[in-house]
Amino acid sequence: MPTTLITTPTFARHSARPWQILEEAGAGPLRPREDTALPTAELLSHAAEADALIVGMDPITAEVMDAAPRLKVIAKHGVGVDTIDVAAAHARAIPVVCAPGSNSRAVAEYTFGLLLSAARSLTASHTAVAAGGWPKLFGPELHGKTLGIVGFGRIGRLLAGYARAFGMELLAHDPYVPEADVRAHGAEPAALDALLERADAVSLHTPPDPSGTPLLDRARLAAMKPGAILVNAARGGLVDERALADLLGSGHIGAAALDAFGTEPLPADHPLREAPRTVLTSHMAACTPEANQAMGAMVAEDVVRVLAGGEPRHPVR
Repeated sequence: MPTTLITTPTFARHSARPWQILEEAGAGPLRPREDTALPTAELLSHAAEADALIVGMDPITAEVMDAAPRLKVIAKHGVGVDTIDVAAAHARAIPVVCAPGSNSRAVAEYTFGLLLSAARSLTASHTAVAAGGWPKLFGPELHGKTLGIVGFGRIGRLLAGYARAFGMELLAHDPYVPEADVRAHGAEPAALDALLERADAVSLHTPPDPSGTPLLDRARLAAMKPGAILVNAARGGLVDERALADLLGSGHIGAAALDAFGTEPLPADHPLREAPRTVLTSHMAACTPEANQAMGAMVAEDVVRVLAGGEPRHPVR
């Protein structure tokens, strides 16, 4: 019987259906830990018995694949596959699948919540009131302000709709989306540097550069409109976090709300922990019961298809 090794603790947390799909197909689901992601050493030790992997943010490297001689498919429990060496998988004839669109609405809604929280200091007020204070914190209204969306795929387009409902003006940067499509969703196409100069708030929805170079390095952060808000609910590595902390400290950047970081969990000495006007959350934008059920079922179904000798519906090319 084939074995499906599951390394992410959030798989099927809100629905039994993904487990049922695997079990009914005889795909032998195995999850050694339920509370945390599987550490690399344990992942390597269990890999030899895996015919399929269902993973979260785990680094799935060529080393992991070579430790799994029976491996026939790698499934990302989510959308972004930047933690999987897709080229190495293809070189070994191992298909990689994901769950496109399964968490788009969850992430877009959460992103707009981060923007509201950063603009109006909601978490700072909560912290102060819970500690016995009663501050009156001022922040800008979003109506009439310009939101710059970097990456205009499913999530960026949903976010654009929420922002339009608040009366915001929209700029969008995405070199892979035709300008006509950007305009059809109510946004003005813009080069990245022009967007950063004009936007009152910037939201990131793009994968990181494989080289590890931050999309928003110190120079680009410094070029942002004074007082602008930065939101990142996409991936760590997109922002020079030390530079962001410095520019928050100087007041050049008005506020920042981040759900993704270069190192996770966030280290105790991370500079953003002490930076002012920040909202920091634990990479949970996709954590809704609806998204969890959808992504779990999608990847389980594709795993079963591949193990049965079929073609997946959601391959990563």
